[in-house]
Amino acid sequence: MQSIIHLINSYGYLILFSALTLELIAFPLPGELMMAYCGFLVYQAKMNWIVSIIVASSGTILGITISYCIGSTLGLKFFKKYGSYVHLSIDKLNKTSYWFNSYGKGLLILAYFIPGIRHITGYFSGITKISYKKFAINAYVGAAIWASTFISLGRFLGFGWNKFDVYIKKYIIIGIIIIALILSIIYIYKKHKKNIFLY
Repeated sequence: MQSIIHLINSYGYLILFSALTLELIAFPLPGELMMAYCGFLVYQAKMNWIVSIIVASSGTILGITISYCIGSTLGLKFFKKYGSYVHLSIDKLNKTSYWFNSYGKGLLILAYFIPGIRHITGYFSGITKISYKKFAINAYVGAAIWASTFISLGRFLGFGWNKFDVYIKKYIIIGIIIIALILSIIYIYKKHKKNIFLY
């Protein structure tokens, strides 16, 4: 992480954009920590809050779009055969499939907050041929929410940004539960809205 901090200090937005693009293509990079540190730099007035969120969101969007295109082009057979070489094993794909079946396409918003899942949701969306429009609406909104959350958190914590793990473990679970409840309510409403209006 120290080397990434040094690079962010030297090249700022370029490293933020590039690192988040690579992370969403499945490179093992600490996205949340990077964004929290950028939030700290915003706190110090060395970076701009709005620009940081736009750059982070754009890098994330580019990365997940590339993974969507790769998944759509190569298909399930390729990943069954070679997925384990790029950390996309059948077990991970099955786990993602379970989450998608439980929460629908709204998982594309929620997935950014789930380590190990966000890295493969783009591939999975492409493999399962989710339409680009539906993918983009959910994934791009999720990218903006994810980037805004962690950059704002780093800004709020200031010099305590490096303790954000303590806060995130406490609040991320609450956040996931709230988002899951919202998605469940939306799903139930869509599925049963005719019956609801009958009463």
